[in-house]
Amino acid sequence: MPRMTYRANVTQSTKRCISYLFRSNKPALNLISDSIDANSSLAAPIFLPMKRFRKTKKLAQASSIALLSLPAQSLTTMNMAMSAQLPAYNKVMLQQTLTIAAVPGDSTYFATDGFQHGFGYDLLRGYADELGVSINLQAYPSDEAALRALRSGAADMALTTASTQLRNELALPSINVSCGYDSSLTKNGLNPKVSWAFRQTNDPLSQKASYFLCDSVKLNSTQNLAAFYNQKLLQDDYSQQHFQQTLTEKLPVYQTSFIEQANNYNHDWELLVAMGYQESHLDADAISPTGVRGLMMLTNSTAKAMGVADRVDPMQSIGGGARYLEQMKDDFADVPKTDRIWFALAAYNMGPNAIKGIQKKLVAKGIDDKNWANIYAYLAKNQASNSRYTQAMHYVSNIRSYLEVIKLQSV
Repeated sequence: MPRMTYRANVTQSTKRCISYLFRSNKPALNLISDSIDANSSLAAPIFLPMKRFRKTKKLAQASSIALLSLPAQSLTTMNMAMSAQLPAYNKVMLQQTLTIAAVPGDSTYFATDGFQHGFGYDLLRGYADELGVSINLQAYPSDEAALRALRSGAADMALTTASTQLRNELALPSINVSCGYDSSLTKNGLNPKVSWAFRQTNDPLSQKASYFLCDSVKLNSTQNLAAFYNQKLLQDDYSQQHFQQTLTEKLPVYQTSFIEQANNYNHDWELLVAMGYQESHLDADAISPTGVRGLMMLTNSTAKAMGVADRVDPMQSIGGGARYLEQMKDDFADVPKTDRIWFALAAYNMGPNAIKGIQKKLVAKGIDDKNWANIYAYLAKNQASNSRYTQAMHYVSNIRSYLEVIKLQSV
């Protein structure tokens, strides 16, 4: 919160009063009512006689000593009680932090090995951005645990897929993030019960959240975000079998190269594996009709720019892909870290200038150009006129899905 300084205008009359108070030859119990305008409505003098002042001062000092002598636990309890009485919205704005009690899941948020994102999480980030506060996300093992943390005041709101019955039992109001448009979630394999819960219905925090989620423009954005976090990409038997077979048979051959090149360019090595699977299904000899080749499917011009002499050499191909991805991350260094990887992957697929062109169009419309949900929404809205947009959407969504599966298997 910005530090605020208040400066009072001191009138000549006030200066005289102050000077008068500090004169040693004047009785301390004289009052300064003569310095107040005759028409003033004040019914009592401003200053107490010295005797009463000294008594009041002693009482205040005694109270302070008594408060300081309380055990730390008592002070903590008092602070918690005061926080519980304060509306959540006031507390959030005062502390500039929105504390979320959340349960990890494919519809809420994914957080493994430092890789944090998710459908519910991205929606919360958007809400926090609108409030102008940061997020403090606290993980809980179950919906009930998260909701009880909310009820006790340990969190400002909760992100769960709790049943209506459980929320009613705990008397906690909630908002379905799809605002009743459950089909937009279920068709993408997301849980239609994903919701935000609050302690009070009339708290501005819950009221503003309702306006935020149920705005017609936001609803469209939410549906696009659900498409990006589609959980059905590897649900059919063939896709699952092929993915698992590739990881089992081919990944061990290249794993050392992935780890080494990831370390060289400050990447998550499993992210490079997910990219390799999307590009070539980890086939070092892969070639496309357009001439891209190798495990990371580099174009001839990109390979030369990255110093790759042999595109079908696995180590060189992985190194070239890792180096190019690092360039893309640098190109979008002004994008928050949580979204930067999606920007970099989209730029890897269709070129950085294409993404920057979309950003300029969003800025012209007053839309946040550093939020991936907004870029994805633009791609989705205009994909009929540009097939590259569709390709980029699928490219980033698929890599996200593969990466989640790889990380969950390695835990």
